[in-house]
Amino acid sequence: MTLWFVLALMTVAAIFAVLLPLGLSRRPQTGGTETTVYKDQLKEIDRDLSTGLIGAAEAEAARVEIGRRLLAAADQEAGPPLQSSTRLRRVAAVVALVGIPLLAGLIYLPLGSPRLPDFPLAERNRAPDRGQPIDNLVAQVEQHLEKNPTDGRGWTVLGPVLMRLGRYDDAVRAFRNSITYAGDGASKRADLGEAIAGAAGGVVTAEAKAEFERALALNAEEAKASYFLGVAAEQDGRKDDAAAIWRALLEKSPADAPWRPLLQASLARVGGVSAPALSDDTVAAAKNMNETDRDTMIRGMVDRLATRLKQNGDDVEGWLRLVRAYMVLGDRDKAVAALADARQAVAKDAERLRQLNDGLKDLGLDG
Repeated sequence: MTLWFVLALMTVAAIFAVLLPLGLSRRPQTGGTETTVYKDQLKEIDRDLSTGLIGAAEAEAARVEIGRRLLAAADQEAGPPLQSSTRLRRVAAVVALVGIPLLAGLIYLPLGSPRLPDFPLAERNRAPDRGQPIDNLVAQVEQHLEKNPTDGRGWTVLGPVLMRLGRYDDAVRAFRNSITYAGDGASKRADLGEAIAGAAGGVVTAEAKAEFERALALNAEEAKASYFLGVAAEQDGRKDDAAAIWRALLEKSPADAPWRPLLQASLARVGGVSAPALSDDTVAAAKNMNETDRDTMIRGMVDRLATRLKQNGDDVEGWLRLVRAYMVLGDRDKAVAALADARQAVAKDAERLRQLNDGLKDLGLDG
């Protein structure tokens, strides 16, 4: 309402600026003109004649010449009246009163936003920004989806965020709605299965397993589904089946696949082998390396680990990582030698020796 009031005032001011000059009449000129000058000259001729300054013949000739000029000047000064005609002023007034508002409306309606509601400064803080906590942003998306429950794209975006927040039940609902309103897909089925397993405390239930199988039916290369089917086999006590699933996935995974460390750790857990533990920064750097550089980097890390353990042999976890790393690199002899060094280092500590033997019993190493 305030906007329209301001626009109305501006329109009135513009109309007033146009009409004001039309309402003013031009004042007649009060200063000297040519006709006045010539009339004064005629009077001067009469005075000069009466005083004898000029003769009668000269006076008559001067009167004729000044009279001719007076007539000419009078014709030039004669013209239209000083005030504008009433008709022209009325036309101009109508144009100002009707034309200006009409023109302003025709320009503003397509270019402006007359139907946009008021947006106070306090309301602008509701717009999402990167500085807001993730919970606030999620709440805004959920409010949107309550009003627009068929927004498949919104459900697709919301599902993974709820997973990261640990809201697995809500994530299950989000993934189901994403499939319903945005279409089915292998990755969506895998995400749904993961959410169901998360809601069950990490257990791959029959329902979750069914979703992983549906994902593989849609795309046999779906890595997440394959991995969790391995987890299901492990939880069922079928470690050999789990290892077989993970080995097959590891063999066909790209060298820079982010899930390779997880697969290697899982294989070690069920009796396979694993790669040495890498930090997040190291893993990120390794993704940009070629195979030769990556192998050189890993071997350098293994050598540094071996050197450290020779100086401090009480680190059982370090020995376990070293032996498994040599197995991954194909250096069985070094793995056996590292195992011997490890047992010698912790021989005097029965508990550490037991932990070491338990961690390495499924690697197939003698001794």
